[in-house]
Amino acid sequence: MKYIAIPLIVVLIIMVVVSLVRGIIAFMASTRQDLERTPGDGPSPMQLRQNHMMFARIKYQAMAVLVIVVLLATTKH
Repeated sequence: MKYIAIPLIVVLIIMVVVSLVRGIIAFMASTRQDLERTPGDGPSPMQLRQNHMMFARIKYQAMAVLVIVVLLATTKH
């Protein structure tokens, strides 16, 4: 079980970091766009992308925590 779970945890951690970096990039681009747009136009595409990346990061973190819980539950002391 641990031969499958440990690489899966590593992949999920990489996905968390990638989505975090992409979210930060979208945040930096959205702040630049927010200064140039008129208020009341609704969310910009970069703000929507930032929200999507935040949700993806939370999803991958939850999956990694679940894999760790399963790994700890199946390991013998």
